[in-house]
Parts: sequence; structure tokens; C-alpha cells
Amino acid sequence: MWSTIAITASAAGLLLAIPASAEGLYSKNSPVVQVTAQNYGRLIAKSNHTSIVEFYAPWCGHCKNLKPAYEKAAKKLQGLAKVASVNCDDDANKPFCGEMGVKGFPTLKIIRPSKKSGKPTVEEYQGARSAKAIVDAVVEKIPNHVKRVTDKSIDSWLAQDNETAKAILFTEKGTTSALLRALAIDYLGSINFGQVRNKESAAVETFGISKYPSFVLLPGGEKDAVVYDGELKKEGMAEFLKQVAQPNPDPAPAASKKDKAKASMKTSAAKDKSEKDTPPSEGKPLIPAINDEATLRERCLLPTSKICALVLLPNINPSKESIPDGFIESLRSLAEVYDKHAKRRSAFAFYLVEPSLELVKTLRKELGLGNEKQMELVAVNAKKLWFKKYTASDFKQTSVETWVDAIRMNEGKKEALPESLVAQETRKADDTEEKAQEKPSNDKKSGDEKESQSKDEHDEL
Repeated sequence: MWSTIAITASAAGLLLAIPASAEGLYSKNSPVVQVTAQNYGRLIAKSNHTSIVEFYAPWCGHCKNLKPAYEKAAKKLQGLAKVASVNCDDDANKPFCGEMGVKGFPTLKIIRPSKKSGKPTVEEYQGARSAKAIVDAVVEKIPNHVKRVTDKSIDSWLAQDNETAKAILFTEKGTTSALLRALAIDYLGSINFGQVRNKESAAVETFGISKYPSFVLLPGGEKDAVVYDGELKKEGMAEFLKQVAQPNPDPAPAASKKDKAKASMKTSAAKDKSEKDTPPSEGKPLIPAINDEATLRERCLLPTSKICALVLLPNINPSKESIPDGFIESLRSLAEVYDKHAKRRSAFAFYLVEPSLELVKTLRKELGLGNEKQMELVAVNAKKLWFKKYTASDFKQTSVETWVDAIRMNEGKKEALPESLVAQETRKADDTEEKAQEKPSNDKKSGDEKESQSKDEHDEL
């Protein structure tokens, strides 16, 4: 029952109203790395490797649907790039998710190293939600520290930093694989990586290469070259390279106590700012809720009722079913619009309506409001027997304001409200009373009629 949920005009209140899951979507055994606000810097921002990070909420339906593909992508990218997730429903992560510009779930961001340590390049992933599409997008963003070596450049490349170890892949392919790029990242600064194509005959002849691909290690100085004879998999190749150097530590070493203190102060300041920027739930007017049919009829479906903007909540059990995507943002926008009109003492009434009521189901059917699992907004004028659907694709505040203004200015198309929805007994009584009254002369209207006419003009926004 939605009536048990306190929906306030502040986003914070709305978020707290939704039943939160203490557990994230991904288990400890998942190939997806679980990142928090506290360790994001060490695991992701300061990493030499490219990462893709999913910002999600456990109750989000699309997040749940993405999980299998995301875990599959994580398995395919193991050793090549990082696939991580942040649970934005965790109170400790909420300020961080806001700082990262997360406005809906799931949000995927590709994060790759830049020239400035700890300040990576961040871009939102807008591709398909399939494992292949995610893998392809991440692979494309893996930095390439592999030198393309040709017959003309091989001598100068070998002579450069002669004491530094070098690793060369001889291949028939013209592109540099994600595997070789990932290895070059692991040994950045200790082993220089190069790639030679089979058509570079002089280079191939120099090393006596007869099959492709071949992986050759030059330990440095006058030491002889060593040819790798194992399977071209990262684990075996990394072990082979360890004879001359150890891979760079990743994740980066934990920060010192001094660095942690600085980070703590920064996080605390960000949290304080977030709390200041977030309006408190107290002091903000609640959107009135209608939880029974009698109240709905009395306030919105009588010939004397004001124009009602009815927010028909999705007919789901929030504790058992996924909250529709974008629901929080939509409620926030509607709450802001309601707040504005409440301050103006507008005759335009807003109500949140309990979706399980039979009368609401009838309204949805008679007004053609569609899927009961989705939130709907409709304006109803029982006095003038019209209704107007909200048809925009989103519930952004500007869009809702435009819809409200169109109604107030009597603009746009309205549809006929079925008389069967208006309380019949009251309407009959009104009709009988009107007939019983003496009609005023054409030259002069009674004071009561003038008052009624004035009221009509004010009710019609």
C-alpha cells in the first residue's frame, strides 16, 4: 500500500520512503568489483587500467535485468580492464553518487587514466546493455602503450633505453590486441612493449621468426632474447615476464594515515555541502494523499469539485516489486510543482491516489490511462465534465509546469469526462434544485446566480 509511504517534497524524503535493500546486487564471488565511496579513488581513479563502473540501486528493475550481461562482460574483461559497481542505495555512497552526476539507474561510466594521476577521464556509456557491446566499448578505451615497430624503426627502437627490457609481439594482425595493451600497462615503466607485423621482413629475419604469433623478451643490455613458448594468455605471459620485472601494483597501495586524514576531511566537507544543498523533509508540505473512494469522489468527482490533478501511483507492492525507473525523479518534480501551487493557494488541487482502489481502476479504464504498473497524471474537472491527460515522455518539473499552465490558460485539447464517473445522486439533486428555483428575468440576475457565476469563473483556471 502506497498510503504507508511518506512522500515529501524533498528528494531526500522520497529516497528514504522507498524500502531500501541492505544487500547489493552482486555477491562477494561475483566477477564485478564492488566499489564504495571510500575505496573508489584507490581502486578506480588511481588505477592504470580502464574501468567501467555501474551506479545502481538494488530495487531498480533495469539494474536487475542488466546484471547477467554485466557479469558476463566482467568475466570476458578479466585481466584486461576493471568492471565495477557502486550501490547508490547505500547511505555511505549517496553523496558520492551525486558527485558523479548520477541521475538515474543504472548509470554506467567508463573511467580511463589521464596524464594527471588520480584525475581520470570519465565518460558516460550510452551503448547497448549487452555483454558484447559493453566489452567492445571498454576494450576501445584501453590505453595503448605498445609501439608499432617497422623495418625502418626497429634499430632505433632497440637502441633506445638499451638497458630497459623489451617485449615484442610478432603477429599477422595490424591492430594491437587488448591483451598486449593490458600487459603493457601492467609493466609500464619497467618493460617497453612493441609489435611487429609479419610483412616487416627485416625485423622478422633479425629475430628468426617462423611462426605467428610469437612473443619475444629482450631482458636488456647484452642478454640474449628469450622466446615464449606457452599459450598466449595473460597469466602465462605475465609469469614469463616476471623474470625481468614485477608488474605494477594495482590496486594502488593503500594510502598512508596522513593521506587518509586528508581524504576524510575532504569527504566530510563534501557530505556537509550535500546536506546543506538537500532541502530537509520537515517544513515542506506533503502532497495530499487520497486513500479511499469516498474522499476521491467528494474532492474530485462532484459537480462542485475543484479541478483535480490526480497522480495515480503504480499499482505495485513497493516491498516486493521493483519501483519503476525514474519514479523518484518524477515524484520530486511533482512535489516541487505542488509546493509552488500550494504557496499560491491555487484552486488547482494535487492528490496522490492509492492505486488499489476500484474507482481508480475504473478511472484508468474509462480515461484510457493504460498500464497500471506505471504512474499517470491526469486533470479532472467534474463540474465541466472534461479531463486532460499528461502526455509528455517525462515528469520533469518544466514539463509538468507547462501542462499545468496550459490547463490554467484553457489551452490545448480536453476530452469529455464520462458522466458515469461523476457522483450521480449529487448531480440529480443539483438538477432538481435548479428546476425548482424560479428563473430570474432576462434583464436582471439574482444575487445567488451572480455569486454562482463568479465562482465558476474562479474555478476555471
